[in-house]
Parts: sequence; structure tokens; C-alpha cells
Amino acid sequence: MTDRLADYRRKRDASRTPEPVPGTDNSGESDTQEKRSASGRKKARGREAAAGGRFVIQQHHARSLHWDVRLEHDGVLVSFAVPRGLPRDQHRNNLAKHTEDHPLEYLSFSGEIPAGEYGGGRMTIFDSGTYEVDKWRDDEIGVTFHGERATGRYVFFQTGGNDWMVRRMDPPEPGWETMPEVVPPMLPTRAAHLPGEDAEWGYEMAWGGRRVVAYVSGGRVRLLDADGNEVTSWYPEIRPLGPQLAPIEAVIDGEVVAFAEARPDPALLERRKQPKDSAAARRAAERTPVHFLAYDLLWLEGHSTVEAVRYAERRELLEGLAVNGDNWQTPPFFPGGGEFALEAAAAQGLAGVVAKRLDSPYLPGRRSRLWLTISAGAG
Repeated sequence: MTDRLADYRRKRDASRTPEPVPGTDNSGESDTQEKRSASGRKKARGREAAAGGRFVIQQHHARSLHWDVRLEHDGVLVSFAVPRGLPRDQHRNNLAKHTEDHPLEYLSFSGEIPAGEYGGGRMTIFDSGTYEVDKWRDDEIGVTFHGERATGRYVFFQTGGNDWMVRRMDPPEPGWETMPEVVPPMLPTRAAHLPGEDAEWGYEMAWGGRRVVAYVSGGRVRLLDADGNEVTSWYPEIRPLGPQLAPIEAVIDGEVVAFAEARPDPALLERRKQPKDSAAARRAAERTPVHFLAYDLLWLEGHSTVEAVRYAERRELLEGLAVNGDNWQTPPFFPGGGEFALEAAAAQGLAGVVAKRLDSPYLPGRRSRLWLTISAGAG
């Protein structure tokens, strides 16, 4: 009888990992499964081929963030490591790495696998539920998930060896919009004075940094500058923003700023131009770290927020994401209080403030008097 869990056992030391390891004191369901008779296995395969079984998706913060998709089948959990998670719509295929079968106890496992052990890192349950089998072949598996987060029809298909891909086969929820590839940033108009009707405006500091838009999906972040050029590789210290927000997907408007003694320093930022290679980028990040300052939200979880959502509401949604970390933050804005905002900007040595109407939509690529740049000292 083939031992489906031999590879799983070989990679783990039961005395060092909190994971369930069959054949030890924390075994249980897996031992029972292994003792099935051959006829019992055959019957189980027939039932599972018709009806499916249970599944779990675990968010795994290992050396690199990924999601582990596990399907109950023939007494074990057939497993795939999916670096970007299940695709949310039909417009892309995501890589899926076929890994060793796992014991059924893994359906409820979460915890910290010690550093240095196989798969070391934090593992949490992203979703669980049941699934139906649409097709099960050696090179293609079609399933329909019934979970809280994972729902719908998916196909896993082999591309070579343990390399597979996964594709969503049915449309996502009604109203879902695919994340845009590029959203040109909205631009303010220069003004000499604060606008009238102060209470109708919100005020942000004018940081004087490099405008970038962050596209966060599948635990990864992609940065585009104001001209649509990708600058992700320039700023390796901002990449952990993706895993921090996972599994949330969003498009965030902001800018990259280099600080010296708590004040923006354009000369320092100028040093962070396109690096020669990834090693040069890491050295530059250590010498001259930058911060991503987030101040608007353009797309969130399948829904555009640009034209239909007011600035004040977009800010509320943005603050709910808690974009705060070692190299990124969401600076406050001031609803009303233009004079106070200008005084605060002057005190921090900033050029001025950006005033945005609280009811303004986001107009990609357009310059509008709904947003105003006002120099410090203006009144």
C-alpha cells in the first residue's frame, strides 16, 4: 500500500513543529485513514470523486507570502501553494505549485512553524468549507468551492511537473470590476489663497515627494510613477506593504518621500533613482530609506472608488485599511481648518498644503480646481 504521507513526514520533525505529524502522539485522524482497507479506500475515492469533500485555504507567511489550498481527497489533503492566491476574476491565471499531500488534521491547523523548519513562518486559516468535484485527473482538477471567501468554479491544470496554474471559470460577484492596470493620478491646480467655504474642503500636507500609485494584489505591491512607469524595484523597503495588507486588494494614491530629521528632503529622494540591480536597490534602501505616504484610495476589493465615491468617503475607507508600518503610513488630513493646516505645513518646513473638496470625485489624469495647491504662508 502506498504511503501518501511519506514525503510529508520526511520533511518534518514532530518534536520541533506544532504541525500534525501522523505516527506521533499528535496524530489521530490520519492514523485512522492510513489503516483503511484497500476496499475502503476504493469506496472513499468513488464518493469523493462524485461529491468532493472539505477544503482549507491557509495564508502562509513563510519566506515569501503565499496561500496553501488543500483539498480532501482519498484520505489526505491534496495541496497546492498559490503565491498570489486564487484569482478573483476570469482575467488571469495564477501559478499553483503542487506540494506534498498533507494529513486531514491540517484542515484546522494554524500556528507558528519555527524558523529553520520546513515552511517556517506564521500560518492562519484564510477560509474553509466544502467543495464539489467537477473533474479530477492527474493533470487537471476542476472544483466548485463553497466557503465564506472562496466561492465559485476553479480549474487547476498542470503545466509541467509540479508546476500548475489555477483559473477561475465563472464570473465573480455582481458589480465586481477587475483591478485597473494604470490609473493616472489626479493633479491639483495652483492657487494663491485658501478657498472660501473652508468647511467644504479637506487639507493635506504638500510633501514634495515622488508621486506614485500602489497596486496591491495577492500580497504583492506594484508601484507606478505619475507617468505610468514601474518603479517597484527602486524601493524594496516598500514591498512588505503587500503582505501586510493581504488578502486585501487595493489601488492607493500617494507619494514616496525621503526624510532627514523628520522633514522631507528632496535631495535625499533624488539619490533613489533607478538602481543598477536588486543588490544596489537594497543598499540604497539601507543608506537612504524612503516612506510611502498614502492619501487616496482608487480601487478596493473589486470596486472602483474614483468617480462615484467622494473624497471624504475615500479617506474614510483608506484609513480603515490601516496603512501604517515601518516604511509606509497614512498621514492625517484636516476637514476644514485651512489656516491651521498652513501653519502646520510652515512649522514642518513644507512648501504648503493641498486642498481637496470633500465632495470631489477622483478624476484620473486630470488637473482640476476641485484640488488646489497652496503655498505655506498664503491666507
